[in-house]
Amino acid sequence: MKKLIIGLYCCLGFQQVNAQTAKYVVMVTVDGFRPEFYLDSTYGMHTVRELARNGVATEGMNPVFPSVTYPDHTTMVTGVTPAKHGIYYNTPFEPAGQTGKWYWDYNLIKATTIWDAMHKAGRKTACVRWPVTFNAPIDYRIPEYWNYKDMSDSRPYTAAATQPLSLWKEVQDSATGYLEPDDIGAEHNELIADENVARMAGYIIRKYKPGFIALHLACTDHYEHQEGREAYMVRAAVSGADRGIKTLVESIHRAGIADSTLIVILGDHGFEDIYRSFNPNFLLKENGLIGDVKKGEWKAQFHTSGGAAFLQLKDPKDKVTLEKVKSILQNVPDSLKQYFAIVDEGKMAAIGADPNSPFALTGLNGTSFGSSTKVVTETFAKVKGTHGYFPDHKQIQTGFVAFGPGLKKGVVIPVMNMTDVAPLIVKIAGIELPGMQGKLITEFLK
Repeated sequence: MKKLIIGLYCCLGFQQVNAQTAKYVVMVTVDGFRPEFYLDSTYGMHTVRELARNGVATEGMNPVFPSVTYPDHTTMVTGVTPAKHGIYYNTPFEPAGQTGKWYWDYNLIKATTIWDAMHKAGRKTACVRWPVTFNAPIDYRIPEYWNYKDMSDSRPYTAAATQPLSLWKEVQDSATGYLEPDDIGAEHNELIADENVARMAGYIIRKYKPGFIALHLACTDHYEHQEGREAYMVRAAVSGADRGIKTLVESIHRAGIADSTLIVILGDHGFEDIYRSFNPNFLLKENGLIGDVKKGEWKAQFHTSGGAAFLQLKDPKDKVTLEKVKSILQNVPDSLKQYFAIVDEGKMAAIGADPNSPFALTGLNGTSFGSSTKVVTETFAKVKGTHGYFPDHKQIQTGFVAFGPGLKKGVVIPVMNMTDVAPLIVKIAGIELPGMQGKLITEFLK
């Protein structure tokens, strides 16, 4: 039996691990990562499944609310909810109309991050295409950043935001080859973006051995949005992400740090099939609460976030408008009530959602939210996928797998929360991160 266990470790490129502290941490997110990708052997995640078999995993992990990329990624590296870290959505609410801006800037984060804690402990840090890292104090930084006015080519913006500036050319010379515009995007049924992100991160691991590196593989999410939960390109993207993770495993081994590296693979949210969009702002305009927003003529708007919509009041103390919005929603016909549920103030506070929003909506029965004021519902020509929903059901849960020093072998727990990720990492890494709201999953520890 001992020979078998050693053989499994070797096939992953790792030596058998006995130490309780990790000198290095590699965290990789597969955007839209569902637990069945590693729990169900029909998905091509052989490397992740092998890591789970020799490490720890969960059958489901609850995201934050809204269950979207930027709030969840920020919770992973802070251990606190959006109400504490300040990244409430992917895109900030813009009363005069959404321009396409995202929460890119690291300075918007109101909580201490793992990168901060690592620096305080005297360790180098890195990231590749990780959300909310523009302007971040990260030693080797390739942020997720693009020009929202022209998304045809994000390379100049990514390159200019890279730290050090020479790193952008360095990874092309040593890891990816010359990058074309589509080489860091997910279009045309291609998976090259995830492959290049993994190669960049693998190179940084081999060359610089940072104490903490975090990278973001986004292709699976893109094709789940485009095709729904089940499609050829979704399964292809899952397999592609697994190959990228194998690249990281190989790089850890080549760097000679396998016996002291914690590798964490996780997602930011699950996914649901959607068939229609419900536009609550249509109801507000119809009832006189929205006029010409560019002229500031509005009293209430919903800020939509995929499968959720958050009420915003022009005057946060305007109780009359708040009650009117509630009355509007309560009095819509049953044909519309089947599409949403209200997430009240108590639930919002308990889950740590945007404290500026008095309540939110979460979609039901394959419904997402749009911001149109011209029509109340829109039916899609084909099935699509989205997330953002309140995390109280299985489909929106994401996955978590970890392998390395201090962890048991083959432990699978039923469920954990996104806020529980950081406590485990800082425990195994032997660093301190103040203010975390999650709990340490002691079942994972040796």
